[in-house]
Amino acid sequence: MDVAEVEFLSKKELVTIIPNFSLDKMEVPPWLAINLKQKQKCRLLPPNFFTSMPSLYYMEFTKLPLNHASDNIPKADEIRTLVKDIWDTRIAKLRVSADSFVRQQEAHAKLDNLTLMEMNPSGTFLTQALNHTYKLAQISSLRRVLSLRTSRERPGAGGLLGDVTLRT
Repeated sequence: MDVAEVEFLSKKELVTIIPNFSLDKMEVPPWLAINLKQKQKCRLLPPNFFTSMPSLYYMEFTKLPLNHASDNIPKADEIRTLVKDIWDTRIAKLRVSADSFVRQQEAHAKLDNLTLMEMNPSGTFLTQALNHTYKLAQISSLRRVLSLRTSRERPGAGGLLGDVTLRT
């Protein structure tokens, strides 16, 4: 799943607006809220997860209002910086976990509480790491089998396969 697909999925969530022609709050999809804001037909209210984290779509939901309605969000620059810090911290923890996973040559991993946007860049890396780990394990097994075969035969005769060297 790429970034555009994750952003598309996040647009199924609702944001709260206050229309300029009414004092009643309304919940609408983000794309409609941004459209009305650009036409100066409403004010966007900051999402609740600005105070309680994390939301499944915290990156996407902060990007939209901060880019298109920062005048409606108190301390928008501070929030932008804090969300970026949260992103950096979560990605750093994911990288440390992935590094540990690869170093221990594990066969599977359990990743809890990741958002789709966080899984997006790491999914390819983890899949490739698993593939490489699997290939290395196969090479190691093949070397053991060949070592056992050649050790059972006469020393110096080369065995059925002759003198075999594996290159990785």
